Amino acid sequence: MNKPILALGLMSGTSLDGIDAALVRTDGGSDVETGLSISVPYENGFRDRLRSVLGSDGPLEQVEQALTHLHVEAVQTLIAQAGLKPSGVDLIGFHGHTILHDPAQSRTWQIGDGAFLAEATGIDVVCDFRSNDVAQGGQGAPLVPVYHLALAADLETPLAVLNIGGVANVTYLNGDETSLVAFDTGPGGALTDDWMNRKLGRPYDAGGACAATGTVSKPVLDQLLNTPYFDKPPPKSLDRDEFDTNSVQGLSPENGAATLTAFTCETIVRAVDHLPVRPERWLVTGGGRHNKFLMAQLRRSLGVPVDPVESVGWQGDALEAQAFAYLAVRSRRGLPLTLPGTTGVIMPQTGGVFFSKP
Repeated sequence: MNKPILALGLMSGTSLDGIDAALVRTDGGSDVETGLSISVPYENGFRDRLRSVLGSDGPLEQVEQALTHLHVEAVQTLIAQAGLKPSGVDLIGFHGHTILHDPAQSRTWQIGDGAFLAEATGIDVVCDFRSNDVAQGGQGAPLVPVYHLALAADLETPLAVLNIGGVANVTYLNGDETSLVAFDTGPGGALTDDWMNRKLGRPYDAGGACAATGTVSKPVLDQLLNTPYFDKPPPKSLDRDEFDTNSVQGLSPENGAATLTAFTCETIVRAVDHLPVRPERWLVTGGGRHNKFLMAQLRRSLGVPVDPVESVGWQGDALEAQAFAYLAVRSRRGLPLTLPGTTGVIMPQTGGVFFSKP
């Protein structure tokens, strides 16, 4: 049996919020002990710079360098707060920031300099978790389901774990790896975040307060839902900028937020049709679980318990960062990161690129 090691995971989400960093001691299997975590929000100026390179446009090299420096600072902050030294951490799992995801064209692109991160922190780094899966015919996403499976070992199933980040994805759990089904359901918070930024200069709709005062435009919602993606069976995954939102532009800020929030909710509800069995419970992670308006809509529409992951003792703000610590350990030990039921790859695949500390 492999000895558990201490890994540090880093996640820069598609919602452009900032960096999550978390410590996990794990063997890459069922032995998982979570530790301290932090969230470091991006300053508005950097958030705008990062948004400018989505789709690979803009001053990419400078933004990637700045992004990596911010991750170095996040690592150093977390290690200091945990009372550790860099030598006390065995491995970093560095997701980077996705600026393009198009598996149909065998392309997925996460920026972030793994070699520099290893050099600057003095800790070994695993990054580029998605490329091998895409090269082998998989979607390259979602990547977190194997971590969900490890965390949920003692929970009743069938269970759905819903991550509402920039893009929303679901993991269906019913006991073991062979039953795992996972896919992107549709937009998470990215469209609403962009709407709030453009219309009101706010980074997101805090608590869903703006959407709660608006009225859903059914014609616009129907137009948004008229997309072949939602009827397509999994495996499937999305880029955060997949959807054309021109139909929303004529709406007021409140009605636009309400309509885009309803779009997220409805696409999650439609995802149930693609699951093997209707889940008896949904656990929600990601920033979307803080949106009270969206959570109320989901409870009403799904008709079963829908709870934040904290209800079972998980750390929702840290979960994805924890997952990349866990995946980094699996990568180094040659264990699968992706499975036929999670990305559509023909056979289980490991992945990740390793950079050794100096």
